[in-house]
Amino acid sequence: MGRRERKALTDHRAPDAEGTPDGGAAGGDHAHLTDSTVSAGHLVEVADGVHAWIQPDGTWWLNNAGAVTGGDGTLIVDTCATEARTRRFLDAVDVATDGAPVRFAVNTHEHGDHTYGNSLLPAEAALIGHEVMREHLLVDPILDGCPPVWAPVPDWGGVTRRVPTIVTTTDLTVHSGSRRIDIVHPGYAAHTEGDLVAWLPEEQVLFTGDLLFVGLTPLVFAGSVDGALASLEWIADFGPDVVVPGHGPVATGTDLPGILAEHERYYRFVLEVAADGRNAGLDPLEAARAADLDAFAGWSDAERLVLNLHRVYADAEGRPMDLMAAVLDAVTWIGGPMTTHVCCLG
Repeated sequence: MGRRERKALTDHRAPDAEGTPDGGAAGGDHAHLTDSTVSAGHLVEVADGVHAWIQPDGTWWLNNAGAVTGGDGTLIVDTCATEARTRRFLDAVDVATDGAPVRFAVNTHEHGDHTYGNSLLPAEAALIGHEVMREHLLVDPILDGCPPVWAPVPDWGGVTRRVPTIVTTTDLTVHSGSRRIDIVHPGYAAHTEGDLVAWLPEEQVLFTGDLLFVGLTPLVFAGSVDGALASLEWIADFGPDVVVPGHGPVATGTDLPGILAEHERYYRFVLEVAADGRNAGLDPLEAARAADLDAFAGWSDAERLVLNLHRVYADAEGRPMDLMAAVLDAVTWIGGPMTTHVCCLG
């Protein structure tokens, strides 16, 4: 996603939320009936001194994060989209760890739900990310003003841009006392070009970032559907006992094969819809309208099908993805702005 595409996204206006274009009804049932306030976020201790921060219901801008505390302090895995949500997360970690200092933080990828709160980390904390992730966050314009393609339009609060000072293109390891945290890149584009996971080999805990969305529609428009498909076997090879996805509830190693199988079915569905659409001369929006979501109809954020199809089309045609066209098609498909719970409440 280049500068021009990012600027175009902030310059456009979304369709009227009241309008429902032909075919938009396919994604129209989009109500999220869970606690939508900032207070829904909560810590789950998944191993001794290892915490997951879970934000129901995991839809647009409501990510998971984490904290790993060892003898030399805490490593934070991702922040949150807004000031209010990030402060609540960091305050909860401070209480749970008896005030252990935050020495390190890692961003699993560049998207704002995982990074906009970076500026609220302690100034002395070393922030780690993939080299490409750093480049993309530096030019992300949505932090400066979110376009009206979500409803309500998110308000990030008092956050400023902060990017990693330590970057990797492969893997690295962080130690806190005797605790080891491996920061690992799959070696190819998947959810994004710069995905990282945090792996605790002794505790067998894996923070996947947005390589996994548990119970929600996966999003791959900034990476590669083929790469996301390949990453599933890569994730399985860790053999974790506990999995903290980028969105959705914490899972066990026993749950993981089923979760990976669901992702595989979805990615193959996207690839099939794209192939059928291209063969029929349909554009991504037309292909999405012609598709039957079937087993995936119950997943939130179904409009991501359109975004994911734009990625497959662009990759198949050897061209950059048109981000503005993809987002406009997504909101056209559902008949208005995409739903989020991140608003003035945090």
